[in-house]
Amino acid sequence: MQNNINVLDEINKGATMGMDAIQYVYDKVGDQTFKKVLDGEYRKYKEIAQRISEEYEKHSIKDPHSPNPMEKAMTWYGIQMKTVKDQSNQKLSELLIQGTNMGIIEGVRLQNQNKDSDLNQNVRQILNDFVAMQEDSVETLKKYL
Repeated sequence: MQNNINVLDEINKGATMGMDAIQYVYDKVGDQTFKKVLDGEYRKYKEIAQRISEEYEKHSIKDPHSPNPMEKAMTWYGIQMKTVKDQSNQKLSELLIQGTNMGIIEGVRLQNQNKDSDLNQNVRQILNDFVAMQEDSVETLKKYL
């Protein structure tokens, strides 16, 4: 059971960081089409986060872990510094792809570490969907490079 909670926590951190990053760049986007893409990506992360919360309630009495305030601040600061001179779709897409790739790496690591574990089927499905969603997001964002 603890393994299920640990995996849900890690996925939740990734989903939360994804939503935060989109919020941090959103006001810098001038292109309405790109904003709609980001709206869609945000909804996908939010859906994963909702599924995590629902599953988490079955395994724990507390809420899923989220990134700590320092991680959030570093993400915000990094985006601000990297977009001071360039707020183009290309630059914003590049930053989001870099963050998404970190989420993919973490998700695949969790998949590999839990291949033969007793992960609950719902937790395993959320993990697999999270990785697939992020891989799809990278493909969507590549169009803006």
